[in-house]
Amino acid sequence: MDGRDWKKFLIPYEQAVEELKVKFKTLRSELKTREQYSPIEFVTGRVKRISSILEKAKRLSVPMEQLETGIEDIAGIRIMCQFVEDIERLAEIIRAREDMTVLYVKDYINNKKPSGYRSYHIIVEFPVQTALGMKRVLAEIQLRTLAMNFWATIEHSLNYKYRQSLPEEVVNRLSKAAEAAYLLDQEMSSIRHEIMEAQELFEDMSNIVNKLMDGIQQLYFYHRVREAAHFQLRFNELWDSNDVWLLKELSNQVDEAISRAKKST
Repeated sequence: MDGRDWKKFLIPYEQAVEELKVKFKTLRSELKTREQYSPIEFVTGRVKRISSILEKAKRLSVPMEQLETGIEDIAGIRIMCQFVEDIERLAEIIRAREDMTVLYVKDYINNKKPSGYRSYHIIVEFPVQTALGMKRVLAEIQLRTLAMNFWATIEHSLNYKYRQSLPEEVVNRLSKAAEAAYLLDQEMSSIRHEIMEAQELFEDMSNIVNKLMDGIQQLYFYHRVREAAHFQLRFNELWDSNDVWLLKELSNQVDEAISRAKKST
């Protein structure tokens, strides 16, 4: 091991992970606002541990002075998607971005690893502004479905336990599990439209309920106690019916009552 200051060495990578997480979480919120659906389910990130960096450098025969270019996943972002189709769309969005440069991709979805591992890796060059000036660092963005991630997490844990030398029986069982996860993704894709419709309906219901509760609270604020109590009773009656359209109509009535209350003050 060289005598480098690892804490300082990792600062740009830590900054890159934090900034990339914010960017993709913001992208998720924007897409949901604009399109009511986002291919991003959730985002995580990490900086590789020093021990893992050294182990990978040794395995790949990367000289210590070439870590910044030889180890591409010191900064890592993982984005979970519901469907394989979401991964394809998200990859296109990332390629089109101007705040990072895509260097190359590793498509382990269409070209799975012998172990059964499936994921889509995008290696990007990302600029971070440090106290010493702008620095471009490599980062790996992994795109996975929830099923792919579940399998990969289990495989990683087992490889750690057996120090990369899995017993043949475990390898065979993992391979079968990988195929089961793949079939699950295929099945989910076949009913993707129905799932998305159900999720949008749930989101609509949630937004309407929030709006109604806020509106009723506003009526209390304007001392329209009788009206507020009436709308609350009506909401309680409709809640069990799960009828979005009737709740929307009630929400419009609350809006009109608020408008009248404002005019009379």
